Amino acid sequence: MSKEKEFKLINVYRHTALVEAVSYLILLFIAMPLKYIWDIPEGVKYFGWIHGVLFLFYFAILIAAAFKYRWNILRIIYYLTASVLPFLPFLIDKKLKQESLTA
Repeated sequence: MSKEKEFKLINVYRHTALVEAVSYLILLFIAMPLKYIWDIPEGVKYFGWIHGVLFLFYFAILIAAAFKYRWNILRIIYYLTASVLPFLPFLIDKKLKQESLTA
């Protein structure tokens, strides 16, 4: 099996994590200021919903990847913690990209 096909799920996880991270940044730095500074709550309503759906998808892909690649519980907890820290997923992506190319 080629490395590209072998790591298809890890690449899906990487991309899902990045999209989820961007949605979180939009929610934190655009939608929330709109709501609490300028009294425009629609951004939180819609981006909150979008981010919630993306997080559920992210969580499902994380669990699938954890089973496939036999990640230990500490790694899973680390990735879950990273999903709530605004910029950490971008740093983790670099590590995962290298892992997907070298393994």
